[in-house]
Amino acid sequence: MSEKLTPYFKIFYSRRMAVMVLLGFSSGLPLPLTSGTLQAWLTIAGVDLRTIGIFSLVGLPYTIKFLWSPLMDRFVPPWLGRRRGWIIPTQLALMLGITSMVLVSPQYAPLALALLALIVAFTSASQDIVVDAYRTDLLPEVERGIGAATFIMGYRIAMLVGGALALILSDQIGWQNTYLIMAGLMIVGVFGTFLGPEPDGKITPPKNLREAIWGPLKDFFSRPRALIILLFIVLYKLGDAYAGSMTTPFLLRGIGFSATDVGTINKGMGFVALIVGAMYGGAIMIKLGLFRSLMIFGLLQMVSNLSFMVLAWTGKNYGVMIFTVAFENLSGGMGMAAFAAFIMALCNKRYSATQFALLSSLSALGRVFISPTSGYVVESTGWAIFFFITTLTALPGLLLLWWLKDEITNLKQE
Repeated sequence: MSEKLTPYFKIFYSRRMAVMVLLGFSSGLPLPLTSGTLQAWLTIAGVDLRTIGIFSLVGLPYTIKFLWSPLMDRFVPPWLGRRRGWIIPTQLALMLGITSMVLVSPQYAPLALALLALIVAFTSASQDIVVDAYRTDLLPEVERGIGAATFIMGYRIAMLVGGALALILSDQIGWQNTYLIMAGLMIVGVFGTFLGPEPDGKITPPKNLREAIWGPLKDFFSRPRALIILLFIVLYKLGDAYAGSMTTPFLLRGIGFSATDVGTINKGMGFVALIVGAMYGGAIMIKLGLFRSLMIFGLLQMVSNLSFMVLAWTGKNYGVMIFTVAFENLSGGMGMAAFAAFIMALCNKRYSATQFALLSSLSALGRVFISPTSGYVVESTGWAIFFFITTLTALPGLLLLWWLKDEITNLKQE
């Protein structure tokens, strides 16, 4: 039995996978420090709610990062190569930026702190651009699923460190010392960058900035059914995201579980289940291939929404809750790994920074527009019908996937 499993899991032990974990950690750590954890710091410091609300604009660079991604495709730093040469400066700048945040008092200089947080977010988004391009350029087809899974694992661990652990540390050693520790942890990513090999040096960057801007669009839209592919990217995880927008309120208010229950089971066990799902999904993608993985994992994501409908019917039942949370996160992790591998496969390596940034931003578009309707739908229909509607929301993406079967099966990265 172990001999049969070996071909699917031995890739996890490669140097490239170690680099993916470390770079995933480096990408995930700054996000909570400029969002949820920063909001907690502001709240405890007594900053008024209107100011805290305005701080949410700090996350804007993550949604518009494609605007400056062509620069990272076009220009090649004189050290460490085309991709790692960009990663190192962004990581060092993040260490400096996070450290600088401790020098400002949120009570007396909130605007200065907001500016520093915005700089950190911009630098973090820039790191994301080039790290996504790096793994797209580096990983061969057979390793894309596993590479995405190990990256997700590192990213989620960092989110936990920068979120839950940072909050715990802040109670013990204060916010300034906590942020200094978080800045120091960015050394993990620096180590990963030096450990990682440089992608194929034969990849030719765009000749000029004009090509770096328009070349990625021209290349993508030269594909058959390019518009259908874009629509599929918007819709594939829409049902999963729609249900996820109301999961916590449902468990707390809709069913009546305690905050401890939700924190332990939904956040704690769900975190583990998502990583397990991503790792397992990435491994079996080697056997299933990209199209079958997207289809099977997408179906599981869709069906997992029905488990919330069952929980709404049964009420406060811990066994059903545990099954529902585990099922939803396992299938979600598998879907994340396959979808990330799909985005990588779509990218031309000459323009991978810009194309990955554009396509990943596009994948969040549906969630941005549909999630605000969730509260109205729940109030109008009730929880069970809401989760049934989220299940139906997943169908268009799966139908488009079936329509694109030949294109995805024959997809080759340039």
